[in-house]
Amino acid sequence: MSATQTATADAANGVAETMQAMGRQAREAARTMAAADPGSKNGALFAIADAIEAAEADLLAANARDLKAGKGRLDDALMERLELTPARIAAMAEGVRQIAALPDPVGAISDLAYRPSGIQVGRMRVPLGVIGIIYESRPNVTADAAALCLKSGNAAILRGGSEARESNLAIAACIERALADAGLPAAAVQVVATTDRAAVGELLRMEEYVDVVVPRGGKSLVAFVAENARVPVIKHLDGVCHVYIDDDADIDKAVAIAVNAKTQRYGTCNTMETLLVSEAVADRVLPRIGEILAQAGVEIRGCDITRGLLTDAVPASDADWGEEYLGPVLAVRVVAGVDAAMAHIDAYGSHHTDAIVTENMVNARRFMREVDSSSVMVNASTRFADGFEYGLGAEIGISTDKLHARGPVGLEGLTTLKYVVFGDGHVR
Repeated sequence: MSATQTATADAANGVAETMQAMGRQAREAARTMAAADPGSKNGALFAIADAIEAAEADLLAANARDLKAGKGRLDDALMERLELTPARIAAMAEGVRQIAALPDPVGAISDLAYRPSGIQVGRMRVPLGVIGIIYESRPNVTADAAALCLKSGNAAILRGGSEARESNLAIAACIERALADAGLPAAAVQVVATTDRAAVGELLRMEEYVDVVVPRGGKSLVAFVAENARVPVIKHLDGVCHVYIDDDADIDKAVAIAVNAKTQRYGTCNTMETLLVSEAVADRVLPRIGEILAQAGVEIRGCDITRGLLTDAVPASDADWGEEYLGPVLAVRVVAGVDAAMAHIDAYGSHHTDAIVTENMVNARRFMREVDSSSVMVNASTRFADGFEYGLGAEIGISTDKLHARGPVGLEGLTTLKYVVFGDGHVR
């Protein structure tokens, strides 16, 4: 073995040992967290929120180092996701406080009923255990994920992207101090410090320590995790979100919703990427939307009818209908009606979030029932598909899976159910 091969093997062994140690510590901490009372968990969360706000200058300085390192290397969408501002730091702290204010799901017993034998059978909500979270770009995920895992009685191993390393470690320092102040184990939330990608592979293979892995990031990351994990995965792929403007839409509502769904923030998974418009209203609504989007600098890639109404639109290719742009680009297609819109969504959508704008409640109910997405909306922007907006405080991610959790994954999505049985000397 050459010196280079030896050094590589030693480095890999070092990463494996580090991850195994984190796994053991997380498993031990998970036992403590499962038994922690709501007061202790909430105290830790409030302490985390206070620590984040108090460390604003440190967080901005750490984030500035990440932004400097990413300049010229990361695209605009990633840089936008990476950036922390005083407003985003305040929102991060507020999200943690909202999670603290939510009812604690752990230990709740539901569906308790007597059986003919005389026993009582119910279901108790319990933590999943140790949750591994792999994410990219957004430093706020460190705080959101930590808070949700702590509130739901879990331990977490967090592996953020290398582009946000400094920011994530600064937030992790706030969390570690707050856990110590609350008397909870520091290992309840661990952030992987190394940028070595081998750490991700180790995390995905630690069946004895990790109960579930949640990837948050681009399609390639999620696909890699799904293909290589030996532990269960809660995942979502891309967010190809649609707004359909129906024959019976209120035009003013349609314009406002479409513009907001696209321009309120470009680099998020709940941003509209394709606008579908009924041919019955296209000539009334598209010129208004097109004018506003042109002023915002959004490039429109349209079908033939769209380009006839919007002279600045460029031809859309078939690939555009399934594209998650995460930037100021929008695909626009004029369709025959609600059936054609739903057929398009079925063919090109990613089962994330889709909306209809209509005053026709028959069409609205059909759209809600027949569109197979984790969130389906009527007369509202797709940008509302968010744990904070849904009252979850924050989310660990937005799952497009159908088993265990779907849509924004909050506290209940980080717990499971077990049967509990009460008897009084009953024997069978």
